[in-house]
Amino acid sequence: MRPSQLAVPAAFAALLLLGGGAPARAQGIYSCEVNGKRITSDRPIAECLTREQRLLNSDGSVRRIVPPTMTADERAAAEEREAQAALERANRREWVRRDRNLLQRFPTQAAHDKAREAALEDVRKGLKVSEARLERLQKERKPLNDETEFYVGKPLPVKLKQQIEGNEAATEAQRTLIANQQTELVRINALYDAELERLRKLWAGALPGTLGPLPTAVPAGAPPASAPNAGAKSPA
Repeated sequence: MRPSQLAVPAAFAALLLLGGGAPARAQGIYSCEVNGKRITSDRPIAECLTREQRLLNSDGSVRRIVPPTMTADERAAAEEREAQAALERANRREWVRRDRNLLQRFPTQAAHDKAREAALEDVRKGLKVSEARLERLQKERKPLNDETEFYVGKPLPVKLKQQIEGNEAATEAQRTLIANQQTELVRINALYDAELERLRKLWAGALPGTLGPLPTAVPAGAPPASAPNAGAKSPA
């Protein structure tokens, strides 16, 4: 028998002597080959960190295969994959929760249509108030314009000038508010449309969490021009 074949039994014998002859106390032997030569140790072998090592039992049988130690780049890549997988699991749990909440809040389309109308009505009320305020500002501006005709080619009185500037600022602010309210009508309808599409699939038997994320808002820059149709229900 060649000396290299005696290396493992000799190592086991040494462990038995150190452990008082009690095999149960041995933690195992690491074994690998370097340049065709087998190396054994009672701990991971530094020369073999880039290759597989065998962890042997006291009888020489293989307990398990120890994979190569990762490099810094490999470890970073593995951690990134694990972080991505954890994020995907968290997202799936959130999708499940949202879908279940949707089903609980809206067991029927009638319930969903009612909620849509309630949300739209709040904004419509605010829009009517804003439009009425804008109309009053426009009426207030007419006598101010008429008065300026008496000062053609002359500086306007301070009070008149301040009144005109105040009217202009209030009018601009009111127009901005109206545009925002119209955009909000569009956003609400888009959200309820997305919910209704999701709910129809869930009512038909799709499992919560299998339909991906639910849009929460219309894309930035959605034109307020669609607002006049706000409140139209999706077909059943």
